[in-house]
Amino acid sequence: MKFYIALWFGKLINGLISIVDKSRGTNLAGEKAMKIDPRLVAHFKGIDPQKVLFITGTNGKSTTNNMIHHIFVNNGKNVVTNLEGANLIYGVATALIKASTMSGRVKGDYFIFETDERYVPVIRKQLPAANLLITNLQKDQVQRNGDPDYIYRKLMDATKLGDIKLFLNNDEPRAKSFDESGSKIVTYGAAKHADAFTKGDSYVTMACPKCHHKIVFDYYNNDGVGKFHCENCGHSSNETADYNVTDVDFENRKFKMDGIEFDMPYDTPYMLYNYAAALAVAKEFGGISLEDAAKAFGSFKNVEGRYEILKYKGKTIKYMRIKQENPETLQTCINVMASDPNRKMVALGLCPLIDMIPNYANSFYAFDCDLSKLVKSDVESYFCFSDRVCYDTANRFIYEGVDPDMISTADTEDVNIIFRKIEEAETDNIYLITWLHTYYTMRKYIDKEGNK
Repeated sequence: MKFYIALWFGKLINGLISIVDKSRGTNLAGEKAMKIDPRLVAHFKGIDPQKVLFITGTNGKSTTNNMIHHIFVNNGKNVVTNLEGANLIYGVATALIKASTMSGRVKGDYFIFETDERYVPVIRKQLPAANLLITNLQKDQVQRNGDPDYIYRKLMDATKLGDIKLFLNNDEPRAKSFDESGSKIVTYGAAKHADAFTKGDSYVTMACPKCHHKIVFDYYNNDGVGKFHCENCGHSSNETADYNVTDVDFENRKFKMDGIEFDMPYDTPYMLYNYAAALAVAKEFGGISLEDAAKAFGSFKNVEGRYEILKYKGKTIKYMRIKQENPETLQTCINVMASDPNRKMVALGLCPLIDMIPNYANSFYAFDCDLSKLVKSDVESYFCFSDRVCYDTANRFIYEGVDPDMISTADTEDVNIIFRKIEEAETDNIYLITWLHTYYTMRKYIDKEGNK
């Protein structure tokens, strides 16, 4: 009876939220319902574990989940998922509450959930997913997660909770090292492309997750991801992944897999691994052919706020969202800016972290990145803003050899000041990195003020 009370209470909360604001409350119903029944997720009926997939990792969870959902729905599949990105157990519970009947029976062909790396063992104890996709395991939110090896150990424990089929990033050392842990292994990856790069010995690499010796990258397709090998134990990317993106043409936004041509909805290198992962899941998990999956690519639009364009007083502002404290995502954005041959202004708002108390300002991830190509490109000016961290950001550019006269700082996230500085730029090509909430505030400002 406790389950039914919790379920109905959750449905009531969802109903009230839908009246107030349908975009909010992605955790609330599940959180409150699980206070009544802590094992709520385990009590839903009609869920076949073989039809359940968890998507986890440091970067790319939301995009991969959205891509997979788009392909499945476009091929007539009924999918229960958490597209809003609420990836703790409460988010999964909320999604199931929404999709279930009043008796707690959930009707769906597939159950696909983005899951926080730390919570996979917790969620899998209640919902024993038989399939797990790992995107990558990299430095992220050190106050919360510590070292990536801590997350690695938690995920390794999760794979021991019964048989599990693993979808692994062939070109990321930690994800690939799970290749001895699953009942079946499917790898996905990307061939070397035109934007691949190498790094000098002065930049950090990583310890092999199997023997703790040095990992060597022959090249990077994306920061922290590429063809690699361990100099000691031989742990390495396979020569070719089971599902491998090839013939990448960024200019014409096309790529191939097994000779089949695909549209490239977003022409950035890091998206290639999201595409490869989605296609591997579509074929292996959903029984969708590559030909049928290809038909969905032309209409895919990623979750709002990852990469957006704002128009303001003749300026084109290219907003790129990153996970704060994550050098790989910051490096990816730096590479995108550096590859633009046009004159540009760089507005970089690395911010204090407010997820946990005490709040703190940590800018180590900017120092892990290689800024040399960006600095050598045609940059008109650098604008570093945000509370306190703006000075560290400015120093990072100075250490890279940028003339301090090209750098301005603002110890604030006041959008009026940000827009004023953008207006002062001679170029109309503006790159912006900041918190998502600052981006939303900027967008609302433009909607309200227009371009007057």
